Amino acid sequence: MENRDKLLENTNEQVEFFSALADPTRLKLLKLLQRQRYPDALCVNALAALLGVTQSAVSQHLRVLKAIGLVEGERQGYHIHYFINQDILEKFRKLVSATLSTEETVEEQSCAKYCPKSRKQNVSSS
Repeated sequence: MENRDKLLENTNEQVEFFSALADPTRLKLLKLLQRQRYPDALCVNALAALLGVTQSAVSQHLRVLKAIGLVEGERQGYHIHYFINQDILEKFRKLVSATLSTEETVEEQSCAKYCPKSRKQNVSSS
C-alpha cells in the first residue's frame, strides 16, 4: 500500500500544473514570461500584442497561471507587470521530473502480483 501512496503523492498538484499548461496560449505565455527578468517584466498590453490575442484573453490566462502560483505580478505605475515565480517553477520542474522518472522501479508493479493465476494461464495459452 505504501507504493500506491507514493504513486498518488502530489497527483492533484501535478494535474493542476499540467492542466494549466495544456492550453497553447498559456504555454506560449509561459515561454514568453520565462524570457523576462525582473524589473523587465511585461504588462498585459505588451503580452497581448506579442501573443496576438486580446488583453482580456491574456488576463484570463494569467489568472489560471497565478492560481497555481507560477506567475506573479507587480504594480509599476498604472500597469501590473508579470513574471515567473522561479521558486514555484523549480518546484514544478521537480514534480515533472519525479513523475516521468524511470530510475525507480517498483517490484510490486508486476502483473503477476495482481492477476489471478488462472487468468494469466488463459492469456498465455491463447
